[in-house]
Parts: sequence; C-alpha cells; structure tokens
Amino acid sequence: MNIALMFFFYFRVNTGWFDLITEPVLLSTMIAVYVYWVVFFTFAGMYKTWFASSRFDELSTLFKTSFIGVFLLFFFIIYDDYMHGMPPQPPTFILIYWGLFFFLVGTGRVAIRSIQRSLLIKGIGRRNAIIVGSGSSARNIYQMVHKHRGLGLDVLGYVAEKNDAGESAPLNGSVIGAIEDIKDIILNNNIKTVIIALERHEEEIISGVIEKCEGTNVSLKIVPDLYEIMSGQARTSQIYGFPLIDIMPELMPEWEKSMKRIIDILMSFILLIVSFPVTLIAAIAIKLESRGPVFYKQERMGLNGKVFKIIKFRSMVQDAEKASGPVWSTKGDSRITKVGKFIRRVRIDEIPQIINIFKGEMSFVGPRPERPFFVEKLSQEIPLYKRRLKVRPGVTGWAQVKHKYDESIDDVKVKLRYDLFYIENISLRMDFKIIFRTVFVVLFGKGHFE
Repeated sequence: MNIALMFFFYFRVNTGWFDLITEPVLLSTMIAVYVYWVVFFTFAGMYKTWFASSRFDELSTLFKTSFIGVFLLFFFIIYDDYMHGMPPQPPTFILIYWGLFFFLVGTGRVAIRSIQRSLLIKGIGRRNAIIVGSGSSARNIYQMVHKHRGLGLDVLGYVAEKNDAGESAPLNGSVIGAIEDIKDIILNNNIKTVIIALERHEEEIISGVIEKCEGTNVSLKIVPDLYEIMSGQARTSQIYGFPLIDIMPELMPEWEKSMKRIIDILMSFILLIVSFPVTLIAAIAIKLESRGPVFYKQERMGLNGKVFKIIKFRSMVQDAEKASGPVWSTKGDSRITKVGKFIRRVRIDEIPQIINIFKGEMSFVGPRPERPFFVEKLSQEIPLYKRRLKVRPGVTGWAQVKHKYDESIDDVKVKLRYDLFYIENISLRMDFKIIFRTVFVVLFGKGHFE
C-alpha cells in the first residue's frame, strides 16, 4: 500500500503531468491513506483467514475491494479540492493510482498465498478432516483431498452411517467411527473440517449430523446432488473442481459485522454517560428497599459457548434461588421486590448490560443469553438450540419483540424459531428494525426482555 502511494506521489509531483498549487506532504498523506486502507480492508473482510484460498479468488476479491476503495478515496480528494478552490483532477489521476495499488498489493498477496500453499504441502499449518459417508461420493472426495495436499486437509477417515467401524489405519481411508459418535471423534481428534458425502434421500441423517456438530466450531461442507447443481439450487465452492456447499455459513458480510461492533461500542459508551443519573437513582432505591448488592451478576452462555457474567440491577430478594436452584422467573413472581417490579416494567434493570456490550460479551441486538444450566438442558430437548450461540447475544432481539415472556418449554421453542430466523437473516437493516420495534414495545409496555 505504501509503496504504491510512493510511486504515485512521484508521478504526481515530479513528472509535471498534474497541476499543483502546493506540493503535498508525503509522510502525513501516507499515514492517512494507510489507515484508510487498513480500515477499509478490515470492513471488507480482507484480513479474514481464508484457509487454502485460491490465488485467483484472492485477486478477484482485491480487484472488487480496491475498485470501491479507490473510488471512495478519490471522491473525498475531489470534494476536498473543490472546497479549497482547486481544479478537478483528470480521470488518469485515479487510474494510475488504482493500477499501481492493484499490481503491488496483488503481487504481495499472491506471494503470501504461494508461500502458504508451499507450507501446507510440506505439512505446516494443516487441519484434520473427516468425511461423513462411505459411498462413492465419499470415496471420490477422499481421493481428491488426499491427492491435492495444497488444500491443507488431512482426512483421518470416514464416519459411517452405522456403527461398523473398521480396525485398519485411517491413512488407508478406513471407517473410524459412526455418526452417533461424531462429536467425540471431532473433539478427540481436533477435527476442523467435516465433509458430508452421503447419498441421495438421506436428509434425516444429514440433519442429525448437523445437529451433533453444533457447538464444535468445525467447518461443515456437503457434497450436493447433481440435480441440485444443474437446477441452480445449490451455491457451491470448489475443491479442485469438486463442488461443495458450505453449511450454515456466516451470512453477515465482514463490513457489517465490523460496523455492528463499532455501533455497539459507540452507543454503549454514550449510554453509559447519559444513563448515569438514572443508574444512580435506581441504585439508591434498590439499596434502601432491601438488603443485598445493587447489581446482580449471573453466568450466561455467549458467543461460541463462552460463559460470561451478565450484569443487571437486582430486582429480586437476595439469594432468590438459594432454595429452588435455577428456575425461570414468572409473572407475579413473589421473589421480585417492589422496586424490582418497577424497574422491570420500565426496563431500567437492563441498563447495566451496557457494560457487557462495551466489553464485547453482548450486542444491542441478538438472541437473549441463557444460563449454561438451561442451555444444556434445552439443547437435549430442542434440536438446533445451540445454533443461537453462533452470534453474540443481545439485550433485545427478534424473539423479544415477537413473543411473550418465557414461562414454559413451549415458549422457548417458539422463541427459538424467531432466533433462528434472525440468525439466518442477520443484517444491520434487521438490527435497526428490531431496535425500532423494541422502542415501540417499551413505550407501550408490551413484550419482555429477560
């Protein structure tokens, strides 16, 4: 990035091709432009680890990203020139810089990918993989992956549909276990990629595999049916020409994820300051009414199953669950204090969670975090419940604005459908929609956020 700017600086200043009223300062310009590109590339996902990424895909992504980035950069430059009464720059001004930038950054990235591929072939940085299935598709995938070491995958063997595992060495492509044991196989062998290569009409088995892999943090890929490919129903990636579908990929683009986090940090910082008077009054009221701490901390399960302590204003009597153990709160719960009833009704009890948002443990919008005890219990009763852990939990969410308070397992099942809908359609637009609906719910006293 900096070398491209240095070359361009030489063309602009020393060749006489462009009109200059004042000579720009290289160092300050370089720092500003470098920061711009690092931020822009971060938002575009250019610093995300693309394991065994194709060099062509690398250049293709860079082409699109640099085109948009250069366009925006020079829009700001032209606007600044206009505001200072300077003549507009000719189109060649943009093209020269873009050409230098794309060539130099592209060359550097292709070199890095080539080095990475060479290291993978030599055995450095490789990942363990398993293939679910034992038919012809599974054998074809195994041969492809075993032949092309540049993928960086070491297939330990097949996971069969039934429990008839063989005793021979995994290097020969033998069966190393059954689907019912797949979670243990993943955890015990540090598996990073699971390739599902089952035959047609085995949808129920595929669903079972996906459910058992929940919470294991593996990359799931499936070999699509030929009919699906020909009819355009499957969006595929390629392993040396062999099509694969990513199961449950991250649907939110990198720039939206980065923007969502930035909004969380800025808004939580502002709200911590603005809400301080309310926080002080609520703390005094809680302390005057009943014995115990002002704040209540409770373990909750967050992103990727990481446990954190959620912070709330205490709205119940001290040690409310000492006799009963972990239980859900219900309407008219006798454990709730008078102050607690009021701060719950106006949602003041949620204010301290702004600290959790600022720390990155939560977001403003997302599925409500649940206690580890209930997560384990509910995941045994409700398929795909742990899918909620794929996103950062939130203070409010689609389930909270669409359904009432959790009072039974049926309520949890209904809310899970809303949470899964949010996860599969996650976007900044969806977040803003939920925030606006949350304001409506709070103002009119409908809905629940516990």
